[in-house]
Amino acid sequence: MSDSVDLTGDGGVLKKIVRHAKPDAVGPTQDLPLVDVHYEGILEETGEVFDTTHEDNTIFSFEIGKGSVIKAWDVALRTMKVGEIAKITCKPEYAYGSAGSPPDIPPDATLIFEVELVACNPRKGLSLGSASEERNRLEELKKQREIAAATKEEEKKKREEAKAAAAARIQAKLDAKKGQGKGKGKGK
Repeated sequence: MSDSVDLTGDGGVLKKIVRHAKPDAVGPTQDLPLVDVHYEGILEETGEVFDTTHEDNTIFSFEIGKGSVIKAWDVALRTMKVGEIAKITCKPEYAYGSAGSPPDIPPDATLIFEVELVACNPRKGLSLGSASEERNRLEELKKQREIAAATKEEEKKKREEAKAAAAARIQAKLDAKKGQGKGKGKGK
């Protein structure tokens, strides 16, 4: 992991890359302002998770620069590329400030988010067709994540089975050697 980078110059938004994106990955631009993210939000003071998309495998989508999310996200997501995972530390003035966001986020709370930039997309019109397309796109993304999770679980299961089989083969060899050793001793 790399060191934290101060994105605002005043320590208000710190970013630490957990996983780098591929070199050819794209990031948000004026042509691709809609971002899809997975995230987990943690209260720095208690370490308590107050929000996450991981439990239900959902995607959170928003348009950068429209003020629909906390300031820290608008700042940090502009610096990310698709596939990147970063830990974003947000001081209160870049998060929910002195008001907090009751009941989950107390006043003047510093927040830590682990954010994965999943996709960057062009702005959509507000027509009914576009909303339907967006829902379909998000459903497809959800299906892809579920398939990836299932594949990962299947690979883990196969690795565990292979380890168990290898251990059984080694034990069988050891048992066979013990058996041979006893037999040889009696024959001499």
